[in-house]
Amino acid sequence: MGENPLHTLKRLRRTTPNRVFALLYMCALIALFYHHTITLLHSNTNTILHLSMLLSDAILAFMWATTQAFRYRPIHREAHPENLKNVVHKNDYPALDVFICTADPYKEPPIGVVNTALSVMAYEYPTEKISVYVSDDGGSVLTLFAFTEAARFAKHWLPFCKENMIMERSPEAYFRSKHSNFSEEYRNIKILYEDMKEKVESVLVRGSVGDEYIRSEHERGAFEKWSPGFTRNNHPTVIQVLLESCKDKDIGGHCMPNLVYISREKSKASPHKFKAGALNVLLRVSATMTNAPVILTQDCDMYSNDPKTTLRALCYFLDPTLSPEFGYVQFPQRFHGINKNDIYGSELKRLFEINSIGMDGLNGPNYVGTGCFFSRRAFFGGPSSFVSPEIQELSPNNVVIQNTGSDAVLTMAHRVADCNYEQGTNWGSKMGFRYGSLVEDYYTGYRLQCEGWKSVFCNPDRPAFLGDVPINLNDALSQTKRWAIGLLEVTFSKYNPVTFGTKSMGILMGLSYAHYAFWPAWAVPITLYGLFPPLALLGQVSAFPKISDPWFYLYAFLFLGAYVQDFLDFVLEGGMIQRWCNDQRMWNIRGISSYLFGAAEFAFQSLGISAFGFNITNKVMDDEQNKKYEKGLFEFGVSSPLFLPMTTIAILNLVAFVVGLITITRDGNFGAVFAEMFMCGYVMVNSWPIYEAVALRTDRGRMPTTITLVSTLLVLILYLASSFILT
Repeated sequence: MGENPLHTLKRLRRTTPNRVFALLYMCALIALFYHHTITLLHSNTNTILHLSMLLSDAILAFMWATTQAFRYRPIHREAHPENLKNVVHKNDYPALDVFICTADPYKEPPIGVVNTALSVMAYEYPTEKISVYVSDDGGSVLTLFAFTEAARFAKHWLPFCKENMIMERSPEAYFRSKHSNFSEEYRNIKILYEDMKEKVESVLVRGSVGDEYIRSEHERGAFEKWSPGFTRNNHPTVIQVLLESCKDKDIGGHCMPNLVYISREKSKASPHKFKAGALNVLLRVSATMTNAPVILTQDCDMYSNDPKTTLRALCYFLDPTLSPEFGYVQFPQRFHGINKNDIYGSELKRLFEINSIGMDGLNGPNYVGTGCFFSRRAFFGGPSSFVSPEIQELSPNNVVIQNTGSDAVLTMAHRVADCNYEQGTNWGSKMGFRYGSLVEDYYTGYRLQCEGWKSVFCNPDRPAFLGDVPINLNDALSQTKRWAIGLLEVTFSKYNPVTFGTKSMGILMGLSYAHYAFWPAWAVPITLYGLFPPLALLGQVSAFPKISDPWFYLYAFLFLGAYVQDFLDFVLEGGMIQRWCNDQRMWNIRGISSYLFGAAEFAFQSLGISAFGFNITNKVMDDEQNKKYEKGLFEFGVSSPLFLPMTTIAILNLVAFVVGLITITRDGNFGAVFAEMFMCGYVMVNSWPIYEAVALRTDRGRMPTTITLVSTLLVLILYLASSFILT
């Protein structure tokens, strides 16, 4: 395959400069802690201040050390699907099972989930080898109705896409993309789509499926499973085969993909795992029906944007040069609808792209929950230690002979979807998607790589998948708070990446996963640096060396060095300068909101004081919020506790900065307070949307008055307490 490789890779030129800079920066950190030690030993005052600065710098140093793993050996890969014909005939492509999970038809509108499913059903891939399994953890008849309609529309949509070589195979994305196609065929397919969409949305508003929408007794039987006793958290398994490839044909007479709706059994007496549990049900049900060797996991709002994505993944699965430990291909999460400057940092470029490139040069990227093609074998123990399931029908080596919709297959599928099936088994611990963390994607990928599996990162120029982003600040921060709780569950378990991960995968991969596991620790330095410099300025004490002190330049180097390196990483991977600035702003905001509250909630839960659950990010778009988002205005609007710390710190730093200016004007001692003034100014620049929402805006997205008043009171309390804090 030398002349026609399935994929190529190259090492990035910034690798050597990164290593040299890391050595230099490490020496500077050693000097910093020497200075902290000397200061503490020779100072009889401001002990709390100096200890707080030491703790903050220790955490910042640790987090910097973990990022060096991403910079040690970054690589770029490129797949060459045009060379697949030299390796395997199209008829011999492996079968593909696609898993799509949804949980609430009102927060995750069914028409959006339908678009995701249609986009993968229309892949440039043998349709008879594609099976799409939709898990509805909300147990909603509305979702089943939407997919019943989607199955009809798919018979027109799939041939339309393939005959016209369409790239956007999500109907919503295609019709939104301003195509100049005004042919009769285009008008007809659009009418069919709008008709389907109208039916789905009208049923959603009504809350039930009317008789006028039921077209057969078979459909009526499916909908009648929602009896009066059927509730979201207490209902039997529902498995409905909506399309069966060996029976159903499109309007051109070609085979359709399998399309299966599943709502796993729920029981109040048997507590259910959240998304990981739903995925394990899909893993078992799909094994009884199709048992494809390749599995794609897909978020319900993350539609396919490139019909050749599966072929790109095959370039790695079929490449004999990759090791037998190869377990999955991860595509980055990328998003449509992000405003020009990405005010909420929703692109998460470092998480989804920059860090993944770095991990790809080691053992491979982490699993991010969507856009990931797995080898089914990876879910059954390590490469050299197969864990056998309870029954032969679930083994990745089992060949399914019977039709998908046969009675025998459906009976077995219902059995393995039972809510008590996993009791006394290895599911969730040694098999399947792993339980033990709200961030089941991070935890599952981590455990798989600890077992010896490796992965690759595939990042083509055209995004393989595109998804939605939160368009208000509360949703964006709530999502990150849930991640923080889940990451802490891993951190404080026996699978801590620093200990267990380093031992299993080596120090660099262990540090890579530790970087994510310790994300909530950012709350400590960001909060303390937001509080102590302004308090020191108000109390006229020194938190940092004077500008005339040689140690000042060490602090300047450490601050600027870290920021410049982060900036270069961002821009060299195609990021925009303004987006980097907003990404930094959101890092600061998350630190004093999501990470802080996530850590607190985890601590309370660990003490049995409170409990948490899986919070679904709202995918419904509000027109007014959309307009403000497009203008680049932060949406506050609700009295969320998440807004309280950031508003308090913003006001405190503003007051301290003004007092500092007055002091400088009066005494002229600029050099003595320069560092404190700089830190207050840094916080103020990052807090501009907060000041705007507190004082300058009158729309419904402004900061709630309650938050402003409580924050002002907290600032007063902090000021009165500062004399004690700074002693």
